[in-house]
Amino acid sequence: MVLPSDKPVHARPRHGADRRHDRGEAPSRGWLGLSGGLIAAALAGPAASETLRIATWTPDLTRKGPGLLLRDIEDGKDAQIAAAIAVIAETDPDILLLTGFDWDYDGAALRAFAYRLAYPYRFAARPNSGMASGLDLDGDGKTGGVGDAQGFGRFSGEGGLALLSRYPIEAGVAQDFSGFLWRDLPGNLIEGAGLSPEAMAVQRLSSTAHWDLPLRVGGQSLHLLAWAATPPVFDGPEDRNGRRNHDEAAFWLRYLDGDLPMTPPEGSFVLLGDANLDPVDGEGRPDALRALLAHLRLQDPRPASVGAAMAPQTGRNAQHGGEAALDTADWDDARIGNMRVDYVLPSRDLTVLDAGTFWPAPEAPMAHTAATASRHALVWVDISLP
Repeated sequence: MVLPSDKPVHARPRHGADRRHDRGEAPSRGWLGLSGGLIAAALAGPAASETLRIATWTPDLTRKGPGLLLRDIEDGKDAQIAAAIAVIAETDPDILLLTGFDWDYDGAALRAFAYRLAYPYRFAARPNSGMASGLDLDGDGKTGGVGDAQGFGRFSGEGGLALLSRYPIEAGVAQDFSGFLWRDLPGNLIEGAGLSPEAMAVQRLSSTAHWDLPLRVGGQSLHLLAWAATPPVFDGPEDRNGRRNHDEAAFWLRYLDGDLPMTPPEGSFVLLGDANLDPVDGEGRPDALRALLAHLRLQDPRPASVGAAMAPQTGRNAQHGGEAALDTADWDDARIGNMRVDYVLPSRDLTVLDAGTFWPAPEAPMAHTAATASRHALVWVDISLP
């Protein structure tokens, strides 16, 4: 087995700090703190640098009811939240998309979380998860259930998207495509998904959200194309979730190819988020995802980690055909196995300097912290803008 290198890919420091750009364990930081206070090294904001670190992560910061995540953040005693803060501090992204982070109307939970990491800019919009449709979308003869929401959720905003950034977010020109109807996607797979005509007329494509967020970086705009898709399971023979998962990825194909009534970015961009799908292994319909990975406007840095490469190749893992080092989620279930489901895909005009997944080796100092934080691993890519 060939493990990802733990040698620095480039020695130029970021933000004035000496770093190891290690593909299994993120660069070591001596100022790491778990108390929930401000991390002083980030207070100065972004400095002139050839490297910009962009990351996506599903930290599983979702709770069983509205307001509970804010309660746990402010309480300061939640071990998972402390671990999530430690992982972010250790990997130190300049721009971080969080998937699986509860949204609230006032943005209070995100504001409290960002404060503990000293990110000056943040963005969140109401997701489709938990948004009542008023119809019987799942066809069980009842309305008002979790299956009748525009996206699965026990309350509005459960498991939404959130962005933390050291660079200004051009929110005034951001595009939120979460209201886009599934039936309006060219080549969609909604037919056969078991939806009634009434449901098809209102069913949104995004189970959580699709965003195009421009950031102001170095005097130019860098677009973030962000999304989180539904798992392609937990349904019946109609494969409603599998079809929707496929089309949530296919949305970006149509967007980049100019097949939608929206204007795609002309300059630099990064497509990132939780596709909830592996291009090789597991259930689902991977054609659209594979097409994204091979798209002429995108590049796949193939972020890897030592921890994923060292994961036991037993149970379902032993049956997988994908490269283990590229996995980003440890489902802790022998029937499912580890998979690559989280992606950071820069546009081809961007120079990729390094990439990795924060999945430490089992005996590494941060291994327990990373496992406590989430079953997903944080995926990061270092780029330089043209």
